[in-house]
Amino acid sequence: MSENFGSPGQIQPLSVGNVVSAAVRLYRSHLKDYFLLALKAYVWVLVPVYGWAKFYALSALISRLAFGELVNQPESISSGQRYVNSRLWQFLVTMLLMFLIGIGVGLGFVILFALVGFFSAFLGLGQQANPATYILFILLTIVVSIVALVAIFWFFTRFYLADVPLAIEENVDGISTISRSWELTQGYVWRILAISFVAFLITIPAQIVLQIVSAVIQAIFLPLINQNSTIFAPILAVFILALSFSTGAIILPFWQAIKAVIYYDLRSRREGLGLKLRDREV
Repeated sequence: MSENFGSPGQIQPLSVGNVVSAAVRLYRSHLKDYFLLALKAYVWVLVPVYGWAKFYALSALISRLAFGELVNQPESISSGQRYVNSRLWQFLVTMLLMFLIGIGVGLGFVILFALVGFFSAFLGLGQQANPATYILFILLTIVVSIVALVAIFWFFTRFYLADVPLAIEENVDGISTISRSWELTQGYVWRILAISFVAFLITIPAQIVLQIVSAVIQAIFLPLINQNSTIFAPILAVFILALSFSTGAIILPFWQAIKAVIYYDLRSRREGLGLKLRDREV
């Protein structure tokens, strides 16, 4: 749906701070709507396969709605839901492909360190090894680990927007939306990582509150569970699950708004999308 939003032109690229602050404004302005959508998405997680696709689609819907606000073409939730629901199985395809990519990267990581282990055995490194050789090998292992970790972060950041084009653009499907994300993020990986790091710092308080409330609830229920675990253990599990879903529903819209602003910014940079962030409180 590239033609549905905006017109050609030039705009000033957004800074890391502008991306985060725009996402915060979107989040605050539509907190109730986005929260309810995110909560509905988390409830769908309990349903295998179909529910997972619904979770992915509803998450992407938040980005679609946020993008519409950014380009001054707001869309109703019902209209957005109809659009993403029409692509539900494409979202499932994207999710499965990303899962397979993740497995492939994980296996590659395991193979890499297995080779490091074999190399260590081949050199006979152990208690009788030359100290200098042993230290050199340890340093080499640390360097390889850091490089591998950075490579993984770089690689997965290229798929950061995989769900967004599918929720916004017309001429994409469950496969091409992944390549679309790869195309848009080219050359901007470190900037996206910087934005993600700042966004993560913002979400830390919510995570801390979750841990505190969870600990309090467990402390309250522990004596009751000792008295009757059959009744109170399931109740505690439900409370913890509801708390986790609620916390996730608070955080998810913020991340999806971040994605929407990054998507807006990258399209502006790469395609000259002639759009201006709305000056009013979006």
